[in-house]
Amino acid sequence: MEKTKRFQVSLKVIWGSSIALAVMASIPKLFDADSTPGDLIINSSITLLFSLFIWYYNIYSLPKFSANHANKSLFNWKLLLSVILGIVLMVILVIAHQELFQVSKMDAPIMFELRGVLINLIVYMFLHLLFQNYQTQQMGVELERTKAVNLGAQYELLKQQVNPHFLFNSLNTLKSMVDIQDPQSSDFILKLSDFYRFTLESRKMDLIPLSEEIQILDSYVYLLKARFEDGFVLENEIDPKQYDSAIPPFTLQLLIENCIKHNVVSLDKPLKIKLYTENEFLVVENKIQLKRGAVSTGVGLDNINQRFMHLIHKEIEIDKDETTFKVKIPLNYDYHNN
Repeated sequence: MEKTKRFQVSLKVIWGSSIALAVMASIPKLFDADSTPGDLIINSSITLLFSLFIWYYNIYSLPKFSANHANKSLFNWKLLLSVILGIVLMVILVIAHQELFQVSKMDAPIMFELRGVLINLIVYMFLHLLFQNYQTQQMGVELERTKAVNLGAQYELLKQQVNPHFLFNSLNTLKSMVDIQDPQSSDFILKLSDFYRFTLESRKMDLIPLSEEIQILDSYVYLLKARFEDGFVLENEIDPKQYDSAIPPFTLQLLIENCIKHNVVSLDKPLKIKLYTENEFLVVENKIQLKRGAVSTGVGLDNINQRFMHLIHKEIEIDKDETTFKVKIPLNYDYHNN
């Protein structure tokens, strides 16, 4: 997992801005005929030391370092405390410089205090602007990370989506075949076993060759034919040249299952589904003969679309008119399974 980037302010910014403020504080002295080099040193050193203290005090009072929750208000008790400490510090610095340099004449203390308050406000506002920008970036990173984890979880769920109703219906069909001593019962059991073996083998794969998907589909169709007999018809017209391409496992099974779910399947009204390739797409086409009262939520197709978006960054296409429903799924020719 990617580590959270620690908030920090470059030393160049801290020292560069402090030196710049020290130089600016000394500029008025250059135009004062009575000023001496000592006055320049005093003004510069007081401003430099004060600026450095204000920088580091405000940095370590931020929520990142104090473990307190961030205050959305720019002007709060921390700013007030910073100003009070700044005033006290400025008094100490002025007195210390007077004693150290043994000067009898300095700028009025109020001038140093006003300068200190101004520096304090500038540093505080600039630092909090940087910190808010940092927090915004971290929120964006965390949001992307959460999206990725959520999408991965959704995809893992989708990979394992084999409708339990299909197993229930298959077992019911098998029971009926056994009851009437249907000689095809053994073949049905083998095909059911093959289908679920494919399920176990493919569940850890993101993409499989289309040729393997067709093998899964053959076992699945055999089970459907045992259940619906001539009420279900599948025409496979896929160009064999496309068999080296890849799709997410059980895509075709889910699409055909979706067709059966919403359409009438009977001997009187057989459901015909056709598979064929069109450019870079594999098309699943069926004649629309909706069940009475059937309502489509679009969840099944949306799930399939999410799988394709997650794996090959392409969307499925849906074409629908009054009589025909088509789902076009993109084929991938450059893939590697995890």
